[in-house]
Amino acid sequence: MEQQPAKKRRGPASKLGKILINLIVTAVVGFLYFYVALPPINLQSSDFYTFIGILCVVYVVSALITSGMNVVSSGGGPKEYLRFIKTQCLPVGILFLALIAVAIVGSVLSMPLFRAAAYRDLLTVEDGNFAEDIAEISFSEIPTLDKDSANFLGDRQMGTLSDMVSQFEYSNDSTQINYKGRPVRVAPIAYADLIKWFTNRGSGLPAYVVVDMVTQEAQVVRLSEGMKYSFSEPLNRNIVRHLRFQYPTFMFGTPQFEIDEEGHPYWIAPRVVKTIGLFGGTDIAGAVLCDAITGESTYCELSEIPTWVDNVFTPELIMQQYDYHGTYVNGFINSIFGQRDVTVTTQGYNYIALNDDVYVYTGVTSIGADHSIVGFALINLKDEKATFYKVNGADEASAMSSAEGEVQEKGYEATFPILLNVGGHP
Repeated sequence: MEQQPAKKRRGPASKLGKILINLIVTAVVGFLYFYVALPPINLQSSDFYTFIGILCVVYVVSALITSGMNVVSSGGGPKEYLRFIKTQCLPVGILFLALIAVAIVGSVLSMPLFRAAAYRDLLTVEDGNFAEDIAEISFSEIPTLDKDSANFLGDRQMGTLSDMVSQFEYSNDSTQINYKGRPVRVAPIAYADLIKWFTNRGSGLPAYVVVDMVTQEAQVVRLSEGMKYSFSEPLNRNIVRHLRFQYPTFMFGTPQFEIDEEGHPYWIAPRVVKTIGLFGGTDIAGAVLCDAITGESTYCELSEIPTWVDNVFTPELIMQQYDYHGTYVNGFINSIFGQRDVTVTTQGYNYIALNDDVYVYTGVTSIGADHSIVGFALINLKDEKATFYKVNGADEASAMSSAEGEVQEKGYEATFPILLNVGGHP
């Protein structure tokens, strides 16, 4: 009996079947990319355009593999290739080009050249009276620690706890808050490594660290129930991934660790919005408060944020908005030619506790000034209330250099200055 030759295995013969395979491949790659990169599904985010662009490229490559190679193997010419592109890749190409067009138009409409007044008005700045607004404090109440010093003390305190130091470490990611009327820095602990995460993830992170900025006392606060959500979680309980899955369309700033007045840990994730054109005018519309233990999240508009929350706006965003306010005070043309009344913030900032809130302090200098300031600004990190205080003097870098010169034989390095009221003077 004559043996029949084995039939060659063939993929789906129908056009619909090949399109289905292409869509499945694209969906799988898209899910993996989304899980790792966590782009917001939002037209105002550049990460979203990157995400869609990758999906388009993956679909085209998959289509070339499932169908395009058949054109080559069958000896098809340019007409067959054009027919293939038109039937299977044209919709994807149109989507890709449409997104590029939207991004270009949105970028143009967001340029300060056309919207200088809108950029100027991102931040409302009022004039203040320093002696009246900032109370004098005794030298025993002056917060003498900066972030690096507080992190050093927190890390050293962790090293004294034999039952924790082998499994956990200090995160070096502290946040300055007002806690029970005192300026402190709080930071979560973190898993020491991936193995320690695997063996301890069931109970979570058992403590956080509080460093008093005045007394320099560091304390490890143990929790009755561990924190399940943090940056040290690599999978679904990673705080950024957890928030992205709960709010897929939100653009977030970096979540900040805080505790309420009862010492319960939370992550405060500011919601970023673009208010000028499609990509310009970065601002904060509200914040998501995520319980670090249970993962339960609540979104609050700015007016609804609880009083114990201190960090909604970041110093970097506030200083950028203040620079817009000072640069475009008399329009875009003036910011380049003439530069009348143009001011910008100095390089650096520090914090000050005031009225149970945390304010960021930075000097303000004329655009052409050299090592001098025309005043300084205080901006509330919760509601972005900004106040300008007019005063002439040296900038912070000059003050730091002068302080180092007084003790140059000791080799000390100055930290960024702390703002104080001494006899009614800043």
